[in-house]
Amino acid sequence: MNAVVAERGQVTIPKPLHEKLGIGPKTVLDFREEDGKLVAVKVPEGDPVTRVTGCLQLDAPTDELVAAMRDRR
Repeated sequence: MNAVVAERGQVTIPKPLHEKLGIGPKTVLDFREEDGKLVAVKVPEGDPVTRVTGCLQLDAPTDELVAAMRDRR
């Protein structure tokens, strides 16, 4: 698929690609050069901390776990 770069450096992503890859309005893309090729990668939404918050299943409240670790010294 081809796209033409406009005078202001803008390119329209072909519809089949942006639909397949889930690229829509406000999607952030990271552009870089790899071996002479332009590569665009979707940037995950949200900050990294928020994405992993709550991913650990703990057996006790955090305060208790921290206290237990401190007692082990």
